[in-house]
Amino acid sequence: MKQIITARPILALAAAGALVACGTSLAQTAPAGPAVPGEAPIPSSHANSIQPETTLSISASGEVTRAPDMATITLGVQTEADTASAAMSQNAERMNRVYAALSEAGIAERDMQTSNLSLQPRYDYSNRDGSPPKVTGYTASNQVTVKVRDLDMLGTTMDTIVAEGGNTISGLNFGLEDPSEARDEARREAVKKALQRAQLYADATGYRVARIVTISESGGDYGGPVPMMSMRAEADSSTKISGGEVGYTVDVNVTFELRK
Repeated sequence: MKQIITARPILALAAAGALVACGTSLAQTAPAGPAVPGEAPIPSSHANSIQPETTLSISASGEVTRAPDMATITLGVQTEADTASAAMSQNAERMNRVYAALSEAGIAERDMQTSNLSLQPRYDYSNRDGSPPKVTGYTASNQVTVKVRDLDMLGTTMDTIVAEGGNTISGLNFGLEDPSEARDEARREAVKKALQRAQLYADATGYRVARIVTISESGGDYGGPVPMMSMRAEADSSTKISGGEVGYTVDVNVTFELRK
């Protein structure tokens, strides 16, 4: 990543009308700001300006990983029938069994949320006489997003759902119930890296780091959880699922003031 050290001269220009007409400009120094103990006051062109200062902009990232303590699964039932009512009826019957299996596995109602419900006709496009496609049946789909807080039961829970009629699994993500501590640690790591890098540049150029002028985060959701997982199934046992680790990343942009 490219870092730029910018040194800005202490100049503020003002010109009277007659001088401008003659093509002449007059350099004017604004009143000095508050003095830093032990140092001479630094002139400034504006009370809040940092233009006279030598500044250094640094971008740094902090990342931490944690073992997940929860998983989110998107699963459901898809059924087909000759009529719309039959497709929906069969779907509802199987979904009731899936919900019962989830409850028996210890999933609370607050951790189950319908994420998609659809009913679509199926068409036969094989007509070659130019006639419109013919409806041959209907497909009903009901998807539910489930939060699993006991990861030791995750594989068994998924197997039970399939045994009770669930036939679609479209997503599995791991995460932390409360990621705030992990994100705060990533923030501290990012700032630490920025400070170390600023000190390196200051030493290399004969300056010292005086203070932080601005600091900001970028990334919106801070990168979010990035699951690193593996899944494997064995014929003689339940589905084996490894949660691996989840990572949280924070990017910071810091502007430092450098002084001799």
